[in-house]
Amino acid sequence: MGENIVEVKNLVKTYENGQVKALNDISFNIKKGEFVSIIGPSGSGKSTLLHMLGALDIPDSGSIRVGDINLEKSKKLNEFRAEQIGFIFQLHNLIPNLSVVENVEIPMFTQKISSKDQRTKALSLLKDVGIEDKAKMKPNQLSGGERQRVAIARSLANDPSIVLADEPTGSLDSKTSNKILEKLTLLNKQKNVTIILVTHDMNVAKLADRVIEVLDGKILENSEDSLLDNKISI
Repeated sequence: MGENIVEVKNLVKTYENGQVKALNDISFNIKKGEFVSIIGPSGSGKSTLLHMLGALDIPDSGSIRVGDINLEKSKKLNEFRAEQIGFIFQLHNLIPNLSVVENVEIPMFTQKISSKDQRTKALSLLKDVGIEDKAKMKPNQLSGGERQRVAIARSLANDPSIVLADEPTGSLDSKTSNKILEKLTLLNKQKNVTIILVTHDMNVAKLADRVIEVLDGKILENSEDSLLDNKISI
């Protein structure tokens, strides 16, 4: 692994007029091509952190650099999300009145490629996740695991340098969860895509190269409160 692709310094985020501190002076780095899990109980701040990394929310203070972009200063966050980030959400966020292949095409709308090439690429991505035969179906005709595969294919449509996955297996059975995690691991190993995965499941977390554990808005280091057998490194 090479240079840092993510650098977070002294990140603070509060809600309810400063009464609730979701993130409290968090700092860490992530290298290009690394697979990192962010783990913690519900309400620990892990999803807030992921949203910050994807420029879906802005910090009260501190800095986030992703690649060459300082997110807290940039005025081109829409372009950043469209060009560099792939999102996988727990509840899929597929558009119900569009077909599977049309859902996968959505991130390509901002790219300068023809509609024919968009369709070809979307079908190829669906083949990669094993559901090319579902291309013409609507999301409500698919199982939960199949919808999550569509979400993974969609997250790769813009050739992102980073994939952010928020509890991607949280609503799936163990067999389907294992298939989804296998796809993410292959993506990381074969295409060197940086994976940052939020989970509350320690077994899922330990599949990553490294685990960052968050509790009450802070990163735990060698703490007695740790949920993990092996302490983290940051």
